[in-house]
Amino acid sequence: MGKIVAIANQKGGVGKTTTAINMGACLAILEKKILLVDADPQANSTSGLGIETIQGQATIYDCMINGVSAKEAILPTQTPNLSILPSHIDLVGAELELVPRMRRENILQGVLDKVRDDYDYILIDCMPSLGLLAVNALTAADAVLIPIQTEIYALEGLQKLKNTITLVREHLNPKLKIEGIVMTMYDSRLRLANMILEEVRQNITDPLYQTIIHRNSKISESPSMKAPVIMYDAASTGAMNFMQLALEFLKRNNDEVSPDKKRKT
Repeated sequence: MGKIVAIANQKGGVGKTTTAINMGACLAILEKKILLVDADPQANSTSGLGIETIQGQATIYDCMINGVSAKEAILPTQTPNLSILPSHIDLVGAELELVPRMRRENILQGVLDKVRDDYDYILIDCMPSLGLLAVNALTAADAVLIPIQTEIYALEGLQKLKNTITLVREHLNPKLKIEGIVMTMYDSRLRLANMILEEVRQNITDPLYQTIIHRNSKISESPSMKAPVIMYDAASTGAMNFMQLALEFLKRNNDEVSPDKKRKT
């Protein structure tokens, strides 16, 4: 049974989509079968992997609102072992349409339960809010990975997210845990970034990943090339950061990668 990890933070611009795409791609390169679920109406994970939803193409909206099977909507990507359940701007209306549904917080869980055995890991790219779509993602997930940028107000919203996680754990999903916190957009040349990194290390009691994602031009360029950074420039600092994050993620989950595969990456 595949593990489901929601990548979430109610604050926008912290690197959720970037983390979802690039960690997912690196896990796929390490020969893990990965499904990326784009649960954000902006559909940046979908476009960032070179997927364009056309008229008639089923998306996560159709799965959650119209009962379409996830297997009918999931698409392969150019990265081997990486598939995506795409999103569309239609998803913006899903929160209102879900309100009158019975067990509305469990809709996404029902969609993913039917395909989770087909994957090693399912990563959910959440929208930057704590609305019904985000609650659906947290209810479906086994764990939450929280990206935080090394910039001013880095901890803004973190406590609200943790409060939401606690409520979901108490009322909807008792197995939900915090997978860890990942620091993103780090620039070692900036005094402020170093101060914030130290502040997080001193004040955060949740698991903190040792891997830090540095600010890197190749990471910023790769979405315009419709590819993860590991496929765009495997030798870049950004690609190496995300590969290290993927390896640390697997280690924390007691999931072995062969020494030969580590050497190749």
